[in-house]
Amino acid sequence: MVLILWDSRCNMTRDREPIVGSFHVVCILALIVGSLMQSSDELEPAVDYSDRNLTHVPKDLPPRTKALNLSQNSIQELQMSDVSILLELRVLRLSHNRIQKLDFNVFKFNRELEYLDISHNHLRNISCCPVVSLKHLDLSFNDFDVLPVYKEFGNLTKLSFLGLSATKFRHLDLLPVAHLHLNYILLGLVGYHVKDGETESLQVLNTKALHLVFHQNSLFSVQVNISVNALRCLQLSNIKLNDGNCQKLITFLLELTRGPSLLNLTLYHVETTWKCLVKLFQFLWPRPVEYLNIYNLTIIQSINYENFTSSKTVLKALTIEHITNQVFIFSKEALYSVFVNMNIRKLTIADTPFIHMLCPPSPSTFVFLNFTQNVFTDSVFQDCPTLKRLQTLILQKNGLKNLFKVALMTENMASLETLDVSLNSLDSRAYEGTCSWAESILVLNLSSNVLTGSVFRCLPPKVKVLDLHNNRIKSIPQKVIKLEALQELNVASNSLMELPGCGAFSSLSVLAIEHNSVSLPSADFFQSCQKIRSIAAGNNPFQCTCELREFVKRIGQVSEVVEGWPDSYSCDFPESAQGTLLQDFHMSPLSCDTGLLIVTIGAILLVLAAFVAFLCYCLDLPWYLRMVCQWTQTRRRARNIPVEELQRALQFHAFVSYSEHDSAWVKNELLPNLEKDGIRVCLHERNFIPGKSIVENIIHFIEKSYKSIFVLSPHFIQSEWCHYELYFAHHNLFHEGSDNLILILLEPIPQDNIPNRYHKLRALMTQRTYLEWPTEKSKHGLFWANLRASFITKLALSNE
Repeated sequence: MVLILWDSRCNMTRDREPIVGSFHVVCILALIVGSLMQSSDELEPAVDYSDRNLTHVPKDLPPRTKALNLSQNSIQELQMSDVSILLELRVLRLSHNRIQKLDFNVFKFNRELEYLDISHNHLRNISCCPVVSLKHLDLSFNDFDVLPVYKEFGNLTKLSFLGLSATKFRHLDLLPVAHLHLNYILLGLVGYHVKDGETESLQVLNTKALHLVFHQNSLFSVQVNISVNALRCLQLSNIKLNDGNCQKLITFLLELTRGPSLLNLTLYHVETTWKCLVKLFQFLWPRPVEYLNIYNLTIIQSINYENFTSSKTVLKALTIEHITNQVFIFSKEALYSVFVNMNIRKLTIADTPFIHMLCPPSPSTFVFLNFTQNVFTDSVFQDCPTLKRLQTLILQKNGLKNLFKVALMTENMASLETLDVSLNSLDSRAYEGTCSWAESILVLNLSSNVLTGSVFRCLPPKVKVLDLHNNRIKSIPQKVIKLEALQELNVASNSLMELPGCGAFSSLSVLAIEHNSVSLPSADFFQSCQKIRSIAAGNNPFQCTCELREFVKRIGQVSEVVEGWPDSYSCDFPESAQGTLLQDFHMSPLSCDTGLLIVTIGAILLVLAAFVAFLCYCLDLPWYLRMVCQWTQTRRRARNIPVEELQRALQFHAFVSYSEHDSAWVKNELLPNLEKDGIRVCLHERNFIPGKSIVENIIHFIEKSYKSIFVLSPHFIQSEWCHYELYFAHHNLFHEGSDNLILILLEPIPQDNIPNRYHKLRALMTQRTYLEWPTEKSKHGLFWANLRASFITKLALSNE
């Protein structure tokens, strides 16, 4: 597997153009399989034995290993038996070991091997029969006297990366691979040396990128003429210069930069005097190089005015990152003037101790300026009328504090479209009236500052993309500048408590407001912001109450435009719902809709009232309530009677309840037939105690009687007192747990004639056996026998 990478070191994407688009890629680095190991962890299974102090290859490697890392150990030899069982091996790292010789036959059975790194060992010679499947072969930083390239290397038709090293060169050392289309050659020249006055030559054929690594502690002294064909990217590492050997580097570069195809020159770890650096700039200016990159630059000795002429050049961009200035006393203008007078389009000076940058003295060609991580203050580019062509200005990680002055800085930048002043200390509270922004600004990054809501009164009127994340914004004021062109707004990681409306942002389509303090977002947001196609509002402390239901409902309807839904949206309050996803949060409509709740309660009350009215009408409920009240009062008074009195024996065998209309039958028939057998009968007219209420008498004598006899007739059901007596007797039946009711049907009673309130009488006549008074006189004897049988047990007790 070959992974083709766009090497950031060989293109101008390092100029940090996050929003305006990257430059065209200049160099293609084909780094095999990840520069294959960059993604070797994606190969399964991968085995890592790096930095284990191993002296031999482990014997227990899994046979299906595809990536094996044995770097940073003390392995001295590699044998066929070490790797022969690894038939699927594709990546092998053996760098930084102590291997002195290598026979490529050890890889005879590793036919899928693509990536082999044996750099930083002690190899002096190799036996060559390399694996034809190799795409990445690194033999650099070893002890070879000459470049170890043999005719068998010509069979590596898939080879894309080749790393080599030697102490001396021969002109045709690389001839065996001349026909291969290599993307990258790395030459380690750390041990390279020739006698003074001698010059060697080396022809490098068919590679797009060439990287030369020199000794990091030695002054540059390489004297070799390297000729290249179709070279597009040249990289040099570890260049140490002074005024004495500066010309040696220029002479070295003379041949390498001659061809018209070279687009990118990158220098790593450069130590030089200011005079030599300017001289190098002057040399490269007319050369065909389009992109010049310098990383880790150290300036030594002194900084004085140097003559630099911006002649006609094809150079498009200069990038310098991480400058260490060992000169502490110097003229700032001597340093800054060289850069501002460059007639190039793009300039990046990042991670340096520069405290200022001069305004170009004449109309500048700059369209892109990147001064990330310097020490610039609010005075930079103030009253600067010469940056009319500038389109992108990046001032990240500086010392800017006053937003008003930053706006004023842009006033004369008529073409400025993108401004990045993030990661400063900008404060909008020092607002001084109308902000004088360049009207051309379309993209503004104000993130990671100390801005408050007042920033919305000081913004470019035509801005389309606005980044305000990680500030101190608590609210968006009602009166703000109308940003009718604003399409994307990022206010994440602030302290906002509600979603902003789109009254002032009529074109808003993308909103990021996650990690704020939004607890009860309004569903009206979607009504206000009709053009929203993406909203990220997760990781807020949502209060899962009734007020949130409508918002959750609306989000569910437009979930395709909600970033992070549903995993980033969860309840923070109440505690019982904490952690619950909003999509799983539910509350009943009744508990949330006050109107519906009132209507529901009213409906229940109406139904209850209707039910009570029905009971009152059909069952004479007030009558029963009155009975219960009277019975309760009587029972309460009874509790005050002495215990001895309560414990007296029953006084009567039967309590007789009847209507006055039936008294003749009771006195002439019932009493004589019962009392002749010694059955004591209680009648209200002869036994009720004067002075007590009727209810008390009824309850008292029912409780003192073994049985209660009810003489039923159409007259009985018309008597309220008879119903009282029936009610209390029936209650006593359940209270005492005995069967003490005897029903005598004196005359037939049609069911339809029984009032509704006498439902207990209906139930008793349906559920209990009653004695019916026979009309035939011949049956009277049987009737009395059955009645007296109800008292046999009690009579026996009474006779005792």
